[in-house]
Amino acid sequence: MHKKEIVELTNMCMIIDEKTNKILCQDRLKNDWPGLTLPGGHVENGEPFIKSVIREVKEETGLTIYDLKLEGIVSWYNKALNERCVIFLYKTTKYKGKLIQSSEGINKWLTLEEIKKGHMAPDFKEILSIYLHEDGREEYFCDDPEKKKIIYL
Repeated sequence: MHKKEIVELTNMCMIIDEKTNKILCQDRLKNDWPGLTLPGGHVENGEPFIKSVIREVKEETGLTIYDLKLEGIVSWYNKALNERCVIFLYKTTKYKGKLIQSSEGINKWLTLEEIKKGHMAPDFKEILSIYLHEDGREEYFCDDPEKKKIIYL
């Protein structure tokens, strides 16, 4: 017999400016996950995944994104609470609009080298490696939320 688990669905998107080869980053101001990361957020109940990332990016950056590609998935599982968090990782070079700032954090275009040298949000280095295909994996899973460490499948 299978038990149901509580699942939190989230997303994030790497937006690359093809002219400058810079990546849109968000320096998060919130204490729950501070540091450099990519724009994104929660999937609302009943919301399609791609529509959710388009909505989140628009809310956080003012940009409308399109032609998205799914790059990978990250999930954490807390056995004690029977909870899972899943992040769908998207990438695009197609966007329009004017960049704005939001209460989530400071949005800025950075080179990959600037991101790697910057203060990244916890576990963002591992998430970034999925986008860069540094180890060839498209899915990462963590079953030890206390260690806050991603296990490579």
